[in-house]
Amino acid sequence: MISERLQRLKYLAGDFVTSSVAWALFNCVRWELHAVQGTYTSLVGFLTSRNVLILQLVIPLFMMCVYWLSGYYNEVFRKSRLQEVFTTFWSAVVNSLVIFFGALINDMSGTRGASYELIIILWSLLFFIVYAVRCAITNDTSYRIKHRKWSIPTLVVGRGATAVSFVNKINNQQHSMGYDIRGFVSIPGENDVKELSLPGYTLDEVAEVCRRDHIQELIVVPTRKGSDRLLHTINHLFALDKPIKLTPMSGNVLMRKMRMSDFYGVPLVDISSSNMSDSAKNVKRAADVIISSILLLVMAPFFAIIALLIKLDSHGTVFYLQERVGYHNVPFNIYKFRTMCSDAEASGEPQLTSDNDPRVTRIGRFLRKYRIDELPQFWNVLVGDMSIVGPRPERQYYIDQIMKRAPSYALLRQVRPGITGMGMVKYGYAQNVDEMVERLDYDLMYLENMSLINDVKIMVYTIHTVLTGKGM
Repeated sequence: MISERLQRLKYLAGDFVTSSVAWALFNCVRWELHAVQGTYTSLVGFLTSRNVLILQLVIPLFMMCVYWLSGYYNEVFRKSRLQEVFTTFWSAVVNSLVIFFGALINDMSGTRGASYELIIILWSLLFFIVYAVRCAITNDTSYRIKHRKWSIPTLVVGRGATAVSFVNKINNQQHSMGYDIRGFVSIPGENDVKELSLPGYTLDEVAEVCRRDHIQELIVVPTRKGSDRLLHTINHLFALDKPIKLTPMSGNVLMRKMRMSDFYGVPLVDISSSNMSDSAKNVKRAADVIISSILLLVMAPFFAIIALLIKLDSHGTVFYLQERVGYHNVPFNIYKFRTMCSDAEASGEPQLTSDNDPRVTRIGRFLRKYRIDELPQFWNVLVGDMSIVGPRPERQYYIDQIMKRAPSYALLRQVRPGITGMGMVKYGYAQNVDEMVERLDYDLMYLENMSLINDVKIMVYTIHTVLTGKGM
């Protein structure tokens, strides 16, 4: 069994050490080229000066942030060699330019040509030294996986002839793909092979098997090509929070714009995450944290005023907590300003808001009109329950009804739900399950076309909606 945490630590430690070495060597080059200002009498005196020592710690840490944003640490076992070169190349470019113009430009002496020369030297040191260690770790990992020294405990979801054939195929390959198949899981409604060389489990037993056998990945191998039954199965698997891969033989809605992995050997499609690049995912998450932190800090006095108005307007709490289902089917409590009377769901059965709903308070109607009631959800964004942009999270009560009519809703579990999204800005609030199903088309369209640019467009559109009071 491979430890993902230990493998990631190898890359992190390697990058920090090599970045530190590259930066120290660059300082030596600066000294030799007389490209520093100050009255330093020797190289040792320069390298041990206060400012240089501070930067010797700060600069590598900054580089590590760039490496993280590049998405290099997202996948640590099956890295693409070509992608590794490109990622390291562009990380070195970004680090060189930002460091040079942000930290060194005022400390330089010499001509403009000498400055360009130093930028190239800095890039060269960063790229070649960092890539050398990365390549060594990746090559060692690949060797251990191919020669069956390392493997990932895996379950195959499917017990039909196709699943058995798939397992035989990957086990008989000359070079291992790194999967240690521990058993088969039945897909409801499919014909199972009676005699298996490995244990067989039901879908309800998967969670316990994953805990007991430390399963790290799931591979779905359906026999039939009908997507509804398969989507219900995958919706169940999302709650396990494991990478889920699908064989490409089942051409259906699941294959649209999904990320292909394992090009060599048996190609598989990653259906547990969106089709955004690893770097875009990390930039999106970093933007969520930064924006939500700033807004929560800036809006704190505004929140206090709203809280006072809510208390003066009606009895009850200021904030309203409601359980929703989010990323990978994990439930969480969503935070909103209370806009209804405290006994809005006294019957115990969930009820959606409608136009002119008598349960909405006076201040609540204003808050909903300008979507001010949604602002506390930036706390959900900060802690990772939600994103600023994404499909709207629903309650399990309504998800069960939506899944009966539109099983493709399961695909939304690939991403964090959002405060706003394409479904919200193009369709708006849903007042019944029929409208939720209609709004799903917009959310699926967003999922297929996820990008940072589209997120910015949706946020701009949302601001326009809020300022014009079209929240209800």
